[in-house]
Amino acid sequence: MPSVLAGLSRLNRTLERLLYLVLLVLLASFIVFIIYQIASRNLAFLPRLFWTEEFSRFAFQWMVMLGTAVGVLHADHFVLEAFPRGSRADLVTRWIRDLACLLLGVLFIVHGKDFALSGLRRSAMASGLSMIYVYSVFTVSGVFIVLFSLQRLLHAWLYGMTAMEAALNTPSEAEELATPEETQAVLSPVIAGHAHDATDRRTLP
Repeated sequence: MPSVLAGLSRLNRTLERLLYLVLLVLLASFIVFIIYQIASRNLAFLPRLFWTEEFSRFAFQWMVMLGTAVGVLHADHFVLEAFPRGSRADLVTRWIRDLACLLLGVLFIVHGKDFALSGLRRSAMASGLSMIYVYSVFTVSGVFIVLFSLQRLLHAWLYGMTAMEAALNTPSEAEELATPEETQAVLSPVIAGHAHDATDRRTLP
């Protein structure tokens, strides 16, 4: 199993670098299309290219879905901690979190495939682009989500949830700053001040 995890980690590292490159291209294209739309509305000598509106929208959709997959790998999605950190209930919910991401990826693949194929019968109005290139984003994102979720779950199974999160999760600035020593250093003057105020009130006639 460790060898399977090592191979999956290498594959996912390569895919992650590819995703970052694709996301960078999509973001640059999105910005260029938006700037051109604004300029063409205000500069009469620029032709109105209506397909730029469609392509900017398509680029944004791909950015959202591919960015979601990267967020699954590093647990960058929104998390609400309902239980004390380190408790049994907290550990169970963290397992449920990654299992739910895996299930979501599978649903994207299974149902996204039919949705993508329906794009063969549709074309974008301005550009004439087949909508399969747009609708297939759910299937592609689902594949990445499944691979990234499997890496997280396998890592947690072999080495523990805490070790997996330390290796893969994006570091939290709040957690890094709020170390016990720093917390004590911040709270001590406040506690001392309250204690001093309480003493003053008790000594008043």
